[in-house]
Amino acid sequence: MIGLVLAAGAGRRLRPYTDTLPKALVPVDGETTIMDISLRNLAAAGLTDVTIVVGYCAGAVEERQAGFERKYGVKISLVHNDKAEEWNNAYSLWLARDHFAQGALMVNGDTVHPVSVEETLLAQRGPGILLAVDNVKKLADEEMKTIFSDDGRLTRITKLMDPAEAFGEYIGANIIEAAVAGELADCLQATWERDPDLYYEDGFQEFANRGGEVRAATIGQVDWVEVDNHDDLAKARGIACRY
Repeated sequence: MIGLVLAAGAGRRLRPYTDTLPKALVPVDGETTIMDISLRNLAAAGLTDVTIVVGYCAGAVEERQAGFERKYGVKISLVHNDKAEEWNNAYSLWLARDHFAQGALMVNGDTVHPVSVEETLLAQRGPGILLAVDNVKKLADEEMKTIFSDDGRLTRITKLMDPAEAFGEYIGANIIEAAVAGELADCLQATWERDPDLYYEDGFQEFANRGGEVRAATIGQVDWVEVDNHDDLAKARGIACRY
């Protein structure tokens, strides 16, 4: 199993920080970036081979690659998304299909969370895809919301859902087991070919619709944040220093 980080997006709502940097390289604790936290967590969870999907300002990640490898004791492979500023992240994850074929613990490159999330996922591994889900947080319109059946399988994952109907929020961390990687790759391809503006979570929905097993690992009372804008960044800086 590898670690996998999606870090291709432009993060326009975080300008001017992202004028010359991808969102994953925005500092959240002194010089510590979101990427530092992602790599530190993956390494602490025992994953020393890490793939990073890069796109916008990819050169900034390339310049830091060797330093990241030394600092966290990992071997990094970069996958380049040449459509990162045009298409959404279903395509980004599909580009990494040869890498997650080994199985992957994947994290979004804009999510700040403690290593307990990775530990929870690894402790609850199953036969398909396992999503880290926050079922404590009060939900609103922007969150990636989930519903699961009585037997624990994903039935719906989307932002376009009444928060009152949702079980919880998918926080941008998951495990893809090697046994389902090929089918997931097919689902992701079908997703971005249908509409390149779709999310990889829409690929997870396609996988579930085809009978694939997607389950939830609830993370408990955990301080975390998806960094989309300056308010999120302020929150990230308030919690990252405590990890």
